[in-house]
Amino acid sequence: MSLIKAENLCKDFKIYKRQKGLANNIKSLFNRQYETVQAVKNISFTVNPGELIGYVGANGAGKSTTIKMLCGIVTPTAGKVIVNGIEPHKDRKRNAMNIGVVFGQRSQLNWDLPCDDTFELYKRMYKIDNAAFRRNVDLFVELLSMQDFIHKPVRQLSLGQKMRAEIAVALLHDPQILYLDEPTIGLDVDVKDRIRKFARALRDEKKTTIILTTHDMADIDEICERIIMIDKGQILVDKPLAEYKHNFSNEYYIEVEFANTIPPNLDTRFEVTASMERRIICRFVRDDMPVREAMNYFASNFDIIDVNIRNAKLDEIVRDFYKGG
Repeated sequence: MSLIKAENLCKDFKIYKRQKGLANNIKSLFNRQYETVQAVKNISFTVNPGELIGYVGANGAGKSTTIKMLCGIVTPTAGKVIVNGIEPHKDRKRNAMNIGVVFGQRSQLNWDLPCDDTFELYKRMYKIDNAAFRRNVDLFVELLSMQDFIHKPVRQLSLGQKMRAEIAVALLHDPQILYLDEPTIGLDVDVKDRIRKFARALRDEKKTTIILTTHDMADIDEICERIIMIDKGQILVDKPLAEYKHNFSNEYYIEVEFANTIPPNLDTRFEVTASMERRIICRFVRDDMPVREAMNYFASNFDIIDVNIRNAKLDEIVRDFYKGG
């Protein structure tokens, strides 16, 4: 049985049309003009327990609006969404007991309290029993490496430390679903890596369903098993991540280090994307040139020291997908 089910979900926003000029602004005090913007247009999808889903799209595509409807923060204009048997906007309190939410640019931590005091506050809010609370705190402190700052006030924490604390707070009550909206924005490489590993460990340990929105495709690649792509409020793709990468990636990248100088002319099927001293990186399409032929081309025609071929990265695949309309 599906844990989340969205059917023809829509959300419209009424936006005031600001006019130019003082006279028009005075008129608008008595007769305001509005326009309707469709943030989400008839989207439908289901999510099963334990899935790791990347919800991907450009700014303004409708990702955060969808998440807010799943949380019950925003009421749909049309359509229906059911989360664990509950319509979120109709029963927000019961829905809140089933979900954990982390918005990368909004905090639910108390600025002046140490992390462990905030945990105690949430324990009372969610009526978590002592054993479950202690077990979860110990687990999250270990998995998120929070030992060094668990007793510090939030105002003294770095951005990466605060984000780890945000995730821990959202999970104290053992929610079945975790929504992560841009959780790694502005974080350094080490903290990003810890959060990605934690997300996978959380699913393995507690079978938590995770829906992740992010512009960092490395997050999607390392955490998720399914990708839903949205643009202008509509779903374009809903596939297992491995299938999406196979179906939409028609490119390879080959990096070659030459013994001498870089040759001035290459086969026109190669597009040079980077060049440095005696090393180049080229992109080629597998339908135009098989991988073996590409390797043989450089090995047979040039004196080379090293060669390496890789598939296109997920961010490159997604970029080309959107460019292709």
